[in-house]
Amino acid sequence: MILLSLVGDWFKAQSILETLGVITGILCVYLAAKNKIWSWPLAIISVLIYVIIFTEAKLYADAGLQIYFLIMNIYGWYFWSKKPDQQLKVPVSHISFRESLISFITVLIFTVALGTFLYQGTDASFPYLDSFCTACSLVAQLLLARKVIENWLIWIFVDIIYVGVYISKDLHLTAGMYALYIIIATIGYIDWKKELKQDMLNSAS
Repeated sequence: MILLSLVGDWFKAQSILETLGVITGILCVYLAAKNKIWSWPLAIISVLIYVIIFTEAKLYADAGLQIYFLIMNIYGWYFWSKKPDQQLKVPVSHISFRESLISFITVLIFTVALGTFLYQGTDASFPYLDSFCTACSLVAQLLLARKVIENWLIWIFVDIIYVGVYISKDLHLTAGMYALYIIIATIGYIDWKKELKQDMLNSAS
């Protein structure tokens, strides 16, 4: 009874806004992992909520990232709807060497530039770590919108870091959401890999 009471008190103490952000965030990532286009409108709702949450937590890089996510979610919704006539869905693809190189350079430059700006000009928490995670997320979200399977590997890596960051900022529901994201991203990678393999078999036959 004491444990249930403590759990109940903990849930009551959580922000309604953060709770809504968590629910929509989990649903949109799950639907993306399951290759469902309705992931995108839910993602739009979620990022708008987290613009407010991260600004209040002084995680400015994350707050700015949500604006980028908003643009990418609109783009992803459009891209996923442009399926080839002979296919039910836009096919999954692998990242190219050129894309990998551009992604690496982008993450490096963005981390140093934004991290330095946040460190010198704001009261941001974890300026360089936050900037690194933001840079990785920029790349991962674009790859997700383009249905590149490696996006899930980047998300798994970034989400592990984010769990620690959000726990340190007392955003426990959000930390829990990102822990769940790690599981969903793993499922997404496995499912997309199966679909990619099936598409290759169908093309070969």
